[in-house]
Amino acid sequence: MQAAPARAATVRATAIPSFGTALRAVESLLMSGGQRTARRNAWTSVLEDRRRAKDRIETERVLGQSATGRP
Repeated sequence: MQAAPARAATVRATAIPSFGTALRAVESLLMSGGQRTARRNAWTSVLEDRRRAKDRIETERVLGQSATGRP
């Protein structure tokens, strides 16, 4: 008696959710829509403030170099 031919195993790739995706899922369970929007708006403001601070520091550096005559 011969053994039945082996079938190729089907492998299904399921993407593991990122930490951010998991955090948003938990957030949606715990917060109402308005609270989520407020939190996201606040975080966007924080990121924008950081970007402006970085730009300001770079501008001060360039102006300082031009005032001292350095290239």
